[in-house]
Amino acid sequence: MTEPSAARDAYTHEERAHDGRDVGHAHDRPARRGPTPRDPWEALVEVVRCPVCGDSLAVAERSLRCPNRHTFDIARQGYVSLLSGAKRTANADSAAMVLARTAFLETGHYAPLTGALARITASLGPPAEGAGDTVLDAGAGTGHYLAAVLEALPGAVGLALDASPHALRRAARAHPRAGAASWDVWRPFPVRDGCADVVLNVFAPRNGAEFRRVLKPRGALLVVTPTGRHLRELRGALGLLEVDPDKAERLERTLSGHFAPERTEALEYPLDLSAADVANLAAMGPAARHVEPEELRGRAAALGERVQATASFGISVYRPVPTAG
Repeated sequence: MTEPSAARDAYTHEERAHDGRDVGHAHDRPARRGPTPRDPWEALVEVVRCPVCGDSLAVAERSLRCPNRHTFDIARQGYVSLLSGAKRTANADSAAMVLARTAFLETGHYAPLTGALARITASLGPPAEGAGDTVLDAGAGTGHYLAAVLEALPGAVGLALDASPHALRRAARAHPRAGAASWDVWRPFPVRDGCADVVLNVFAPRNGAEFRRVLKPRGALLVVTPTGRHLRELRGALGLLEVDPDKAERLERTLSGHFAPERTEALEYPLDLSAADVANLAAMGPAARHVEPEELRGRAAALGERVQATASFGISVYRPVPTAG
């Protein structure tokens, strides 16, 4: 079940120009530590399973292959194509959205969020005796947050799942202990039951049943959501989507029966943004799917050279509810 066209998709000119600059500024990247496998897939084959038949996968040259010979190419950019062309997600991030997000994250404006995620993950406790952590990032985007969490867990390996090949090219290079694979997070994940110590969900869709299935009994789910105050100063001028006032209630409903809330940490701080930062903020989110790029840039420029805004997030930790029987 190879997908060579997706696996061998070449970089765009713009993506080549950003090579080597997609994991943030030096002040947002602590020194890497812990064992670095030659290839993260040497460890991650113990986590993933064939999305066609559910059997185990093994590394075979530049691909993953199951005993039934279903084969999934490892792209030269490092990610694995597990979705066939017919199953790609229509609203996956475009190349332009990924470039805008990369440029914005490189500024360090979300460094407090990145640092908080790493700190909270490190506080969750050690994995089972004799085992290393496995971190699954569902809707990982460029792998920016997964990389920070892996820095906080020296022996861990990470798996980034996302539907956008443009984002996955970056996620596959975000950290030497991270692998990336194409997947639609609304579908059953191509990973084994109870294989993950931590599941990350940062500004991404939530599949509560699958999060619970793949987590170990003592694992943790970390969910990051914007509050109603997030970027409130920019929403009207840029046409950004409003944060649903019932978002917290919907989150609880989504996870109810699968998870119990352990704690939520509020994070809010001021942003001092340049016109370029504002343009990238608009272009990296859902607004970019509804407003033409020229229009977004014009709206951002109209706000002036410096803009003050608010970053406001909730970081929630959930624990799996014991399964019946």
